[in-house]
Amino acid sequence: MLRLRMPSISYQVNNSVFTTFLSRSLLVGPLYIPYLESHTPTVRTLIICHKDFIFSKGMREYERKKSKSCIEKRKFHLQDGAHAWLNENRAGAVQSLPSIEIEGKPDAIRMRTYRELTLNCIASQTGDSIERRLPPGPWGLPIIGNLLSIDPQTPHKSLAQLAGKYGPVCGLHMGSIYTVLLSDPKLIRQLFSKNVFCGRAPLYMTHGIMKGFGIIAAEGNLWKVQRKFVLNCLKNFGMTKFASSKRDLLEKRILLSINEALMKLEMRSNEKSGLDPHQTLQHCIGNLMNFFVFGKIYQEEDEVWKWLQFLQEEGVKHIGISGPLNFLPFLRFLPRYYNIMKLLIDGQNKTHEVYRKILADHRKFPNEMNSFLAAYDKEMQKRLANEEPLDSFTEIQCVYLLADIFGAGVDTTLTTLSWFLLFMVAFPKEQAKLQEEINKIVGENEPTLENRRDLTRLEATIMEVQRLRSVVPIGIPHGTTEDTQIQNFTIPKNSMIVPLQWAIHLNPSYWPDPCMFDPNRFLTENGGLKKPDAFIPFQFGKRMCVGDELARMILFLFTARILHRFSISAPIGNTINLEGDCGITLVPKRQNLIFKRRH
Repeated sequence: MLRLRMPSISYQVNNSVFTTFLSRSLLVGPLYIPYLESHTPTVRTLIICHKDFIFSKGMREYERKKSKSCIEKRKFHLQDGAHAWLNENRAGAVQSLPSIEIEGKPDAIRMRTYRELTLNCIASQTGDSIERRLPPGPWGLPIIGNLLSIDPQTPHKSLAQLAGKYGPVCGLHMGSIYTVLLSDPKLIRQLFSKNVFCGRAPLYMTHGIMKGFGIIAAEGNLWKVQRKFVLNCLKNFGMTKFASSKRDLLEKRILLSINEALMKLEMRSNEKSGLDPHQTLQHCIGNLMNFFVFGKIYQEEDEVWKWLQFLQEEGVKHIGISGPLNFLPFLRFLPRYYNIMKLLIDGQNKTHEVYRKILADHRKFPNEMNSFLAAYDKEMQKRLANEEPLDSFTEIQCVYLLADIFGAGVDTTLTTLSWFLLFMVAFPKEQAKLQEEINKIVGENEPTLENRRDLTRLEATIMEVQRLRSVVPIGIPHGTTEDTQIQNFTIPKNSMIVPLQWAIHLNPSYWPDPCMFDPNRFLTENGGLKKPDAFIPFQFGKRMCVGDELARMILFLFTARILHRFSISAPIGNTINLEGDCGITLVPKRQNLIFKRRH
């Protein structure tokens, strides 16, 4: 068991050097100074803030003169000065750094070289900023960076606080990954349209598990080809803003799922205690996505289907963007994280087995039904028949892609709908206004997509729910594919770029009284719909959600038909909890609701 005893030190580490050293030293034991001297050519400067250990006057003066003379050249290498200073002050410096205990035995490995490397790797925030003009941000610790500053229960709020303190472009270290927080929607729109920001951050829980396949973790040409394929499939299914025969078929399929949900909610809702609608909605929305993705549906009691739903929930819960496993992969050897990883990897393997069986069944009994699986297999078979290279269209890519489409389609839609229902109960006057609008526009008929342009208050209310409870509050991180610039700041290659939806959606500069639930923000004086630039539920740019229009269709039809059929309330004595649990998505607490038929 490894335990670091840290004195009260505040410093920044040259992560590439330090991480390389640490990983090797823990595997092969202590390293030696000659090795270190030959493998640390990029050491820049040394600043340690400690009550018993400060720079000598001579080193400070050297730093000041050197930084002043080199700032225009954008280079700030203080290796010689740092080493000279260390030679004079090595004893005190070494003793001020952390000691290490292994398996409870102090100094089982004294790791003097660890301490000395730490000294040689420490780079000051000031020095780093002078060399590369990094964005402003908090100091971090070696190895873990700023992870201790982030509340694991509410990471979206912690990061929003950092953005509020340091500005719309904020830099920090999440473990060894340099991270830039963006909270300016105009800047995000500008940056995410550029290819250099179209990569994915090297997160262990995504790259380590997804291995760069699918569409979420894919990069480069694979991502471009697969994204184009998915968009073409969605358009072929009828995902368009304008009426067409294909869109009519798509709407009919959505309405079948909605009608099943309405029937089950009415049957299962107790007049006094109500019911938790999650399972019913998860089944109906999940089966809708099963139809689009695989061309099949499950019975609610099917054991395979129950297991797939459980796995998806657990995956969303544990693959948190800010989770420590993403940035400190060695934690997977600890019992708690080992069990999580085992659950996810075993679950992934079993899920892929299910998907491969569905693919094999489709090949045995092909049908003309539109589905992603059928379209993908058709493309693979066409390339094989023409003896063309499969390139991006392989069976392993197929199962990862199907998992991505299914997971993203179910989770975000289900979560948004769940938040909507809770807000309707928490704000019954707004619920009544929506029902009045539906009565006026639709009457005794059932709402359809044709009514969407007229039910503007409903659309505005959905948007206000998406603003107040950003389903992906930290956004889906991008990665830089090369060194680049954001404003006047230099951003290194492989940095993680985080669009902070939560911070933007609750920023008083963009939204007056941002914590107040007010659908009128999305309505003009004449009652028309407006979309402020700071509203980014599906992100911006080349990697924005490919199924945004399909999600809007599903949300509109579900909310319109539920409010047309039911009045929703909480059981007597129950208070609606509008706090959520943050994994990849911000999921509401499970709560019982009463669905009382209106007509």
